[in-house]
Formats: sequence, structure tokens, C-alpha cells
Amino acid sequence: MKTICLAFQVHQPIRLKRYRFFDIGSDHYYYDDFANEDLIRGVAERTYLPANAMLLDLIKEFKGKFKVAFSISGLALEQMEIYVPEVIEQFKELAQTGCVEFLGDTYDHSLASLNDPEEFESQVKAHAEKIELLFGQKPKIFSNTELIYSDDIAPQVLALGYKAMLMEGAKHVLGWRSPNYLYNSASAPKLRLLTRNRKFCDDISYRFSSYDWNEYPLVADKFVRWIVDTPKEEQVINLFLNYDVLGSLQPAATGIFDFFKAVPRFALAQGISFSTPSEVASRLKPVQELIVPYPCSWASSDKDISAWLGNVLQNEAAEKLLEIAETVRLVTNRRILQDWNNLQAADHFHYMSTKTFPGPSVFSPYDNAYDAFNNYMNVLSDFIDRVHGEFPEGLENEELNSLLTLIQNQEKTIQKLEGKIAKNKVLKPLAPKKTTSPKQTGKSKAKQAAG
Repeated sequence: MKTICLAFQVHQPIRLKRYRFFDIGSDHYYYDDFANEDLIRGVAERTYLPANAMLLDLIKEFKGKFKVAFSISGLALEQMEIYVPEVIEQFKELAQTGCVEFLGDTYDHSLASLNDPEEFESQVKAHAEKIELLFGQKPKIFSNTELIYSDDIAPQVLALGYKAMLMEGAKHVLGWRSPNYLYNSASAPKLRLLTRNRKFCDDISYRFSSYDWNEYPLVADKFVRWIVDTPKEEQVINLFLNYDVLGSLQPAATGIFDFFKAVPRFALAQGISFSTPSEVASRLKPVQELIVPYPCSWASSDKDISAWLGNVLQNEAAEKLLEIAETVRLVTNRRILQDWNNLQAADHFHYMSTKTFPGPSVFSPYDNAYDAFNNYMNVLSDFIDRVHGEFPEGLENEELNSLLTLIQNQEKTIQKLEGKIAKNKVLKPLAPKKTTSPKQTGKSKAKQAAG
């Protein structure tokens, strides 16, 4: 029996304000708070609030047979908590149904998996803690930033305790194979791979409201019929979508909400079930290993990482950010660490893409890629100065590494001492007081008198 695995990515970057060269050294606040609040409130009204309400109704209507998963970045969760806490409450209500799974992700929606294993591990752990704190779930399935995956990343994800990972069903990876099966990683065989069905996802995300598309309009019964018509032996249809598709990328007026409301009814009537990624990874057997020597993603037509690291501007910015990483890990200043998180978001590098944004775009706050690069590098220059200001001048990398080792050893010692103190605080039962009999009292008094 076929099953549909539906998962949504939820992310909102923290946008930078216009930061000029002359601001370096004098202005240490980098963010456009007005734009960030306006954007998160706007997408909440168009997408998050109505879509969450719709999904909750579907779960109730079909009595738990409809299931869905979410990958929500830490930066998105932080902004929701500040500006639209009602969205967080909706996600909590969805979590309580038992039909919604929350996936692991990088906290900052960063590119750390490509060049900084230590930072990657830190962000993944921080994100898992945030998800468990808010929604009471410990993520078991991993969804990397923009579905970035490679053979180098897989062992890291497996070592962090995840049993499966979402990835793009890219043509250059699958070749003749179908995305509608469960696979496993060649570099980490125990890690299961759920491959995104690119065609079906793009039909919804990009072609749904296109009058030029020969299949327009896309209605629920037609879409389900396409799924039914896939080869009988194919196991799972992975629909991994950006949550903004509901109401933002595809406005409500296009009928996108009505489409999603109707799909479960037609699918269940055809004997097609809905499963969470954890259920797919547990119930199905992988059919083959996938070898992915170079990173792939779900971005652009190339399905690679050129959307973020495809030109000189992007690589220069990424190298400068990576150079400071070792030093930042020594910092205890919370303001600097928060800025470090925000500056790592992949969106900043995406805005520098000359392929994606050769000119003005509604998806970028800049007029062109060069403006995005200049603004980011100005901010990064000030940030680097602040990081270096936390340490004595002239401190070399070797000395920094030695200092880092010393700090780590001190932390381990403190943890051991805290453990011993906690054990010693356990109350022991008091020994009973010795009592003296009347005869013993009399004898003692007689001895005192004789003395």
C-alpha cells in the first residue's frame, strides 16, 4: 500500500539593516527590527495561522489518519516567540495530536554541515533541545538546511543519533531510479534516506497557479490519480515543501488551501495512507544505497549548493565567517554569540547569488547581489572587530587553541565537582541518640561523689 509522507520546512531569516562602511566600529546593532516584525507577522497571517488551523481540522476530521511533519529553524521559532506567540501555541496543539512530527535541523538554518563539523554538531544539538523544550518531542529524523546532503554529511548526522534524513530526489543522484522508495546512505549504511519527489512537489509549489501549464488547474482528485498511477511496487511519495507555499507563494485566492483540504479525502478513499518520516523509516526497507560524493540540495534547477556558494562573492563571505569560528567558540559574551547565530543563516549568502538575484527581487531585500555582499561584509567586519576585542591583542591561533583546551578542561572539572557536590547533598539518616538508664545515672553520680 502506498503512503504519502508530507513534510514542511518553516524558516524566516533575521534580516540585516542597511549597514554602511562608516557604521563599522560605532554601531553594533545589525538588524532591521521593523522589517523582521512586519515579515513574520505577514507570513503568519497569510500562512502559519490559517495553515495550522487547517491541518488541525484535517487531523480531527480523519481521526488521526492524516499525518504531517515540520522542520522549523531555531531563528524562525525565536521570531515567533517574540512577535507571533499564537503560532507557537498552534504548533503545540498540533504536537499534542500525536499525528505531527518535528524534525531535526540546524538551529540557524546555516551551511555549517559543509565546512564546520564542530559548529554543525553544536547547532543540531541546540535545535533538538529547542524542539523538545517547546513541543515535547526529541527529533529522530533530520532535515538539513535546504535539504543539503552528501556522503560527508551522513556520518555526522548518524553520529548525532538520527536514524534517517530527508534529501532531494535529484536526477543526477538517482539516475534511472525512482524517488518513491526508501534508500540508505553509502557512507553511513544505518542512515535511511527519504528522497523528495521533485515533480509532484514542483507541481504544487510552482505550477499550481500557472495558467500556462498544460495541466492547469491542479485539483485534488487529479493529483491523487497521478499518485495512484505510479508503479504499484513504489512505496512512498515524499512531499517535502516550503510552508510558505500555503498562502504566500501560492496565495489563498489560487485555491491552494482547498486543494490541501481535499487531498486526504481522495487519497484515503484510494487506499493511500499518510505517514510521518519516522514511520516510513521504521516500516519500510531500503532498496539500495545512494552514493552522493558532492553536496546536493533542493535549490534551483541544478540541485546543488551553487545558490549559496556559487560565486566569488559568496565564497569570500563564507571564508571570512569560517575564519572567525574558532575564536567565537572561546567567547562567552551572549550578545556576540547571538549575532554569530544570526550571521550564519544561509539566506545571507543566497542574496549574494548572481544567478538567482541578478537584479531586484521580492525574495531579496537588496537591489542586487553586490549590495547584499557589501552590506553583509560591513556587518561582518564590525563583528570580527568585536570578537577580537574580547581577547588580548596579538593572541595567535595556537594560543587561542591552547586557551580553548584549557577552558574545556575547566568545564569538565567543574561538571565533575558539581556531580560530587550533588551526591554529598543527599541526606543520610541520622544515627539515634544514646540514652542512659536510671541505674547508669545513679552509678555515674556515685562515681562523681567518690571522686
